[in-house]
Amino acid sequence: MQIFNTLTRKKEEFVPLRDGEVSMYVCGPTVYNLIHIGNARPMIVFDTARRYMEHKGYAVNYVSNFTDVDDKIIKKANEEGIDAAEVAERYIAECRKDMEGLNVRPATVHPRATQEIDGMIDMIRTLIDKGHAYVAQDGTVYFKTRSFKDYGKLSHKNLDDLRSGERSLLVSGEEQKQDPLDFVLWKPKKEGEPYWESPWCDGRPGWHIECSVMSRKYLGEQIDIHAGGEDLIFPHHENEIAQSEAANGKEFARYWMHNAFLNIDNKKMSKSAGNFFTVRDISEKYDLQVLRFFMLSAHYRSPLNFSAELMEAAKNGLDRIVSCVGNLNFLLDKAADKEMSAEEQKLVEEAAGYVAKFDEAMDDDINTADAISVIFELVKFTNTNVTDNAGKAFLQALKDEIVMLADICGLIVDKKEEILDADIEALIQERQEARKARNFARADEIRDMLAVQGIILEDTREGVKWKRA
Repeated sequence: MQIFNTLTRKKEEFVPLRDGEVSMYVCGPTVYNLIHIGNARPMIVFDTARRYMEHKGYAVNYVSNFTDVDDKIIKKANEEGIDAAEVAERYIAECRKDMEGLNVRPATVHPRATQEIDGMIDMIRTLIDKGHAYVAQDGTVYFKTRSFKDYGKLSHKNLDDLRSGERSLLVSGEEQKQDPLDFVLWKPKKEGEPYWESPWCDGRPGWHIECSVMSRKYLGEQIDIHAGGEDLIFPHHENEIAQSEAANGKEFARYWMHNAFLNIDNKKMSKSAGNFFTVRDISEKYDLQVLRFFMLSAHYRSPLNFSAELMEAAKNGLDRIVSCVGNLNFLLDKAADKEMSAEEQKLVEEAAGYVAKFDEAMDDDINTADAISVIFELVKFTNTNVTDNAGKAFLQALKDEIVMLADICGLIVDKKEEILDADIEALIQERQEARKARNFARADEIRDMLAVQGIILEDTREGVKWKRA
């Protein structure tokens, strides 16, 4: 399995720190509003990477945080006249709803910044003791960027170039800094803001320290994979490396994975441009499975353009897979329970080749675009080779392969729609009429059809009664 490592800018063979185990940290959202579709891309992409690694037999410890204290959260709270924690709690709940709609599995742990303050204070104290941080007069604690000789190794930026030629990347306005490149680890409280006690002042942590601390607590001082959107490479992930490696004295993450930006109609998404969409907005027009399918239709490191036309194409593509599985379900309901013929066995062996081809695509830096193309090939193969008299074992084998590959991508293609009460009553009436006409084969077929959908029939003196299993 090859992964493109942002740190080295090349594909490398993936070799975890511990055999059979993967430790993976993915930067999560700042919870001050509903998540937008740009937030959804890393959630979907790295959930899929996790699923694939589990498919390969790895036990994956997957950690993704919620930043629940931030200037934007505080601003929202002040606007609404409520506590910042209430804002964060509300939007964590909304984020979880959207994740469920996108079929993004919950992380092994979803740590929250406000619950890890003690760990942040401990790491900051260590950095001060080791000479990598200093306390300013007002109690602000800064990381001494030039004390970490490898600063810039992830973003491939040179410190002197940052200082002289890229001043727009620097945080301005802090006169107490020893060097303009230094960044905040802890800052004093302001009126109307949440704060915590610390040895330096009452205040709250800087943004970058959060992930260094939560990653270390839940995954250890060294991790296999750190991931997120490419907008986090600098300064967030660069600063995480500096903090973590300066504090722990060892390499922080072996592999760095970053997904590319999402554009809207070939333009950068922004509220001012009127092209800003939340996941909830999209859910009003499409099943969120369509959005997931759309996100995986391009390689995660390729820029992705969102448009109504491309979403329609994604909907049609997903429908092709769902229809194939639905047709298999229909045939399975009436198929004979018999052993596979020699011809069917040969076809199943041929179909297994698509699984190998899918794995080959995913082994190449989680290439979901090529992997989905393989699923389409398997669907075409299935539609071509399945007949009305196919045996149950053969049909089930083909269905299992399609569903398995789709599930690795987090796509739900085996739609088990709940039968409506009115439809149940109509089928029961048809069954009664079939029995009166002594068409017992049809009567039994209806009973079996209902049983498949979890409907239990009971013939009594008062008539037919039914219940859901």
